[in-house]
Amino acid sequence: MTIAVVNQKGGTGKTTTTINLGKSLEQKGKRILLVDMDPQGSLGYSLGITDPKGTVSDLIYGEAPISDVLMTKEGMDIIPSDISLADLELSLVDADNREYRLKYILDELKGYDYIFIDCPPSLSLLTVNALTTSDYVLIPMLMEVLSLQGLDLITSTIEKIRGTLNANLSVLGILPVMVDRRRKLSTEIYEHIQENYDFHMFESQIRPNVRASEAPSFGQSVITYSPGSNSASDYIGLSDEFLKIV
Repeated sequence: MTIAVVNQKGGTGKTTTTINLGKSLEQKGKRILLVDMDPQGSLGYSLGITDPKGTVSDLIYGEAPISDVLMTKEGMDIIPSDISLADLELSLVDADNREYRLKYILDELKGYDYIFIDCPPSLSLLTVNALTTSDYVLIPMLMEVLSLQGLDLITSTIEKIRGTLNANLSVLGILPVMVDRRRKLSTEIYEHIQENYDFHMFESQIRPNVRASEAPSFGQSVITYSPGSNSASDYIGLSDEFLKIV
C-alpha cells in the first residue's frame, strides 16, 4: 500500500509525519519504505543522510539500480532526494508518460507493507507522480483559516488525478498538526471540515513539541530521539488509528 503525504503549504509537518508514522509502524513489525520527492531532501537529512550514494533522481533518470540508492535508517528503507530533483522536474515537462515515472520504479519493489511518499510543498509534477502511484493521500493540516483554501486546491488536484491518471486514489484522511487545544479556533476549523468535506478526520492530533523540532538535528525520528515525549505519543497513537482504518 502506497500513501502520499501531501499539502502544498510548507510547514505543515509532512516530513515529520512521514518519518514518525513510518517509524511507529516499523515498531509494530511492518516493513516500511520512505520515498523523498521533495528537492529539499529534508526526509533524508532528518534521518542523518547527508551524503546519499544515490537519489530518487538517479532512479527516474535510469542512472542507478534501486540497490545502489536504497538506504536503511531505524529499520526503515529510504529512497533519498536532493536538489537535482528540481532539475529533473524541468526535464520531464515534455517527456512521454511523465506522470508515471515514479510508478514505474515503485511497481518493481515488493515486500513492503507500507510505502510513504513525502511530497514537495507544491502541487507540481513531482506531486502528480506521487499521486499517480499512490493508493491513498494523507493530508497533514494546520487548523487555521488559510489552510481551508489550500484544502480546496488539494481536493481539486486529487479529483483531476482520479479522473485522468489514477482512478483508485482515495483520501485516507486529514491529520490535524501543531494543534493547540487551548485555542477555540482549532476546534472550530476541525468541526468545519467535518461538516463541509467528505473526508475522514483523524481523531489523533499532533501537538507542537520541541522534541520533534530537535530530533532532525540528531538525524533521528522523534520516536527514537525522545520516546517519552508528547510528539512520540501522538504519532504512536496515529499509527494505531492508521491501522484500524486501512
